[in-house]
Amino acid sequence: MRARATALKLEAVHKSFGSVEVLRGVDLEVGEHEVVCLIGASGSGKSTLLRCVNLLERIDAGRIFLHGEEITRRDVDVNAVRRRVGIVFQAFNLFPHMTVLRNVTLATSRVLHKPRAEAEAEATALLERFGLADKRAEYPDRLSGGQQQRVAIVRALAMQPELMLLDEVTSALDPELVAEVLNVIRELADGGMTMVIATHEMSFARDTANRVCFLDAGRILEQGPAEEIFTHPREPRTQQFLERIIAAGRL
Repeated sequence: MRARATALKLEAVHKSFGSVEVLRGVDLEVGEHEVVCLIGASGSGKSTLLRCVNLLERIDAGRIFLHGEEITRRDVDVNAVRRRVGIVFQAFNLFPHMTVLRNVTLATSRVLHKPRAEAEAEATALLERFGLADKRAEYPDRLSGGQQQRVAIVRALAMQPELMLLDEVTSALDPELVAEVLNVIRELADGGMTMVIATHEMSFARDTANRVCFLDAGRILEQGPAEEIFTHPREPRTQQFLERIIAAGRL
């Protein structure tokens, strides 16, 4: 089997907020078309890692590469990088005064300079693909949380990113709405989208990820194929974390 080309690489990445060291020398490689899930307790550094990759946070030390290009060098065009890396947060961050269609087409029109008709045609196709075509003229407050999160994912996809980062995208949803968002992510995974996903949904991580990374206190303590991590974790801290997850009925 041919090895995957490397889409994303982190080398010894450090990030602190004041005296609190949140990332402590993180090394990570993600292959093209690979889905990597980041798991771990709240405060372990998952969200900060994603924000550093998208350059929403500047790292204190180390380097990050996107398809071989260092994106953490001082002279990098931050906006150009963000055009290549989509990110979706647990808060939907949709513009409340804009329709669904306008939310999706805003960046493609203004950043990619696509003609309005082209941007709207592409957005409509994406909305239809994810079961939202009938919501294109609605405003966000008329949508369920699951629908809003799917629109947020579509908005990121409209930029045709090389890499998608998903940060606890189901955390703000009622339990019955979680499945519809996870189904969208599974479809993206099946379609070959390269993704790094921070998640508390252990069953989803086990079923969808090519690889799972367990973060603890700002370090990747253990990583490997999903089935291996969930059934035969090596590190005592990983074992303890998963035992608590199982006891809570979440795996």
